[in-house]
Amino acid sequence: MNLKKLTIVTGHYGSGKTNISVNLALEAARQGRKCTVIDLDIVNPYFRTADFEELFSQNGITLKTPQYANSNLDIPALGISVKGILDESDCVIIDVGGDDEGAKALGRYKAVISECEDREMLYVINKCRYLTKEPDEALELMREIETASGLSCTGIVNNTNLGNETDENIVLGSLDYAKQVAEAAGLPLRMTAGRKEFLENVTENPFPVEIFVKTLWN
Repeated sequence: MNLKKLTIVTGHYGSGKTNISVNLALEAARQGRKCTVIDLDIVNPYFRTADFEELFSQNGITLKTPQYANSNLDIPALGISVKGILDESDCVIIDVGGDDEGAKALGRYKAVISECEDREMLYVINKCRYLTKEPDEALELMREIETASGLSCTGIVNNTNLGNETDENIVLGSLDYAKQVAEAAGLPLRMTAGRKEFLENVTENPFPVEIFVKTLWN
C-alpha cells in the first residue's frame, strides 16, 4: 500500500474508521516509516485511537491527542500543531470525528492541510450501519463532512461489517454498494477492508485488517 505523507480518515459513526486508522498506522510502521497518529475524534468517547497508546508505542508509532482526550472535560481544546507534526514525521494519519460536527475540528487545520500536496482524505463506509445503508445516504453524509471541514475527500474505503457477525457473504454483498458510492462521489474505491479470510474473493484492492476496536453491540 502506497500511504501518503498525510492520510485523513473520516466517516460516519460506526463506520469503523478508527480501526482503519489503527491498521493504516501499523502498516506504515511495517514499512519502516516514522508514523504519527493524530486523534481528532472529539465526538465519540468510546472508539478512539487514543485508546491504543500502548499498541502504538510497541510499534514505534507516535500518538497525538487533544488536550482533554479521554477525560470528562471532552471539549474541543485541541492544542495540536499539525504543521509541526508533518515536519517531524514522514507519515501522518488523522482520525476525525464521526460526523460533520467532528469534522469542524479538522477544519481548524484546513490551511496547513491544504499546503500538504501528498495527502489523502478517505471516507469510510459501512453498508450495515444506520444512516449509510443506501449509497445516497452515505454520499449525503460525506458531503456534510466535506462542508464542515472545508476539505474534499479523495477516496472511498469499504469497511462493511457487522462486528463479530461479519462473514465473507457480508463483505462480498457490499461490493456493489461500495462501487455505487464511489461512482456517485466521483472518487476511486481505494480499498475493501476486512479480516483476511473474508477477502479471498475480493479482487480489487483488498485490505486485510486486524480488529482492534470492539463494538458495543458485540
